[in-house]
Amino acid sequence: MAARTKSGTAGKQRPSYRCTECGWQTAKWLGRCAECQAWGTIDEYGVPAVRTTAPGRVTTSALPIGEVDGRQATARTTGVPELDRVLGGGLVPGAVVLVAGEPGVGKSTLLLDVAAKSASDEHRTLYVTGEESASQVRLRADRIGAIDDHLYLAAETDLAAVLGHLDAVKPSLLILDSVQTVASPEIDGAPGGMAQVREVAGALIRASKERGMSTLLVGHVTKDGAIAGPRLLEHLVDVVLHFEGDRHARLRLVRGVKNRYGTTDEVGCFELHDEGITGLADPSGLFLTRRAEPVPGTCLTVTLEGRRPLVAEVQALTVDSQIPSPRRTTSGLETSRVSMMLAVLEQRGRISALGKRDIYSATVGGVKLSEPAADLAVALALASAASDTPLPKNLVAIGEVGLAGEVRRVTGVQRRLSEAHRLGFTHALVPADPGKVPAGMKVLEVADIGDALRVLPRSRRREAPREEERRR
Repeated sequence: MAARTKSGTAGKQRPSYRCTECGWQTAKWLGRCAECQAWGTIDEYGVPAVRTTAPGRVTTSALPIGEVDGRQATARTTGVPELDRVLGGGLVPGAVVLVAGEPGVGKSTLLLDVAAKSASDEHRTLYVTGEESASQVRLRADRIGAIDDHLYLAAETDLAAVLGHLDAVKPSLLILDSVQTVASPEIDGAPGGMAQVREVAGALIRASKERGMSTLLVGHVTKDGAIAGPRLLEHLVDVVLHFEGDRHARLRLVRGVKNRYGTTDEVGCFELHDEGITGLADPSGLFLTRRAEPVPGTCLTVTLEGRRPLVAEVQALTVDSQIPSPRRTTSGLETSRVSMMLAVLEQRGRISALGKRDIYSATVGGVKLSEPAADLAVALALASAASDTPLPKNLVAIGEVGLAGEVRRVTGVQRRLSEAHRLGFTHALVPADPGKVPAGMKVLEVADIGDALRVLPRSRRREAPREEERRR
């Protein structure tokens, strides 16, 4: 007797379904993709074929690593020293760099400047824009002075056309602004989708490696500040740079997030102005306010952006509150750390006037202080504002403050003190055992917040009312 088979299953293959955004596959139709969480992107496309990869012909023989010529990976300068600092010396032939940042932060302006300065007789540069027309880019180039005969400009959104421009121009540097605007007609999905971004990036990476061409890709960011698109994009590229900065301030920071050819501890500082964007070899002047006499509520500290020390100013202001719940406003500082310093000052420093007052704290020049080394400066600025007493002139404070009131050691104290001494500061408050101190600089080691508060002179304004109350 013949064996029974289920009707409709024997000899018939069932169709499969695939997400047009990310390429995720499933055996049945779903309204929402389980991979990228997109709605209405699951389409039927047939039965997936079972494929196996057979060994193929080797294009390049394997060599002992000592016999590989490393001169082919020598970095070439971009013409912008601050960008070379972050890249580790310049652009390596065949390297693919992803530059991400918020809209209006200055990505296109910086890369157009790099395109003009790196172009030469031997090295052509191709700038492909998918967000603007060629005439719009030309207007920006006229404004910032980025005109060069060896800089080629094209406005394309089709991947095949971009690859065609590579064959025609044969550039040493390709700049694509941006990777989310270019699409391939052979891939389903809208431009900027996961499948399209992956295909465009993969094709340009292959072209860069084959031609020995450096490539700069501009990437969008989400509303949370993360790089938009699949995380695979960051894994495929060689270098990931993040462009940071407040659009209302002049300072811009280029921070290395990933770098296969150098360290990720370097940070490039730039200043954005009407004529374009320029590198800042010594940006500490943007974060300081020079005064003839010290002002209550201000304290200076030295922060480390990567391996670069920057002197920054912390300001605080306390006023009598007119509402039951006093305000706590911060700018450039983490609200949680400022709240911790207020609690430490009240409990360990015996300053009880902060709980019922409105407190405002900020930094100067748009710099953001997030490292714990700025805790001591924040605490002293708050204490100075509460007592209406200025700190001594030419004083910097460096150290992390714990909840028990102790001042803890931080990294790079010697580099911080050297930078402060170079800018003319003569006194410093640091944790115990700071190491070698620059000649001519007076350093006071403090163990806890109580020792640090002793640098504040006694305020006559605060003590006079107390004396009158005692007499009454």
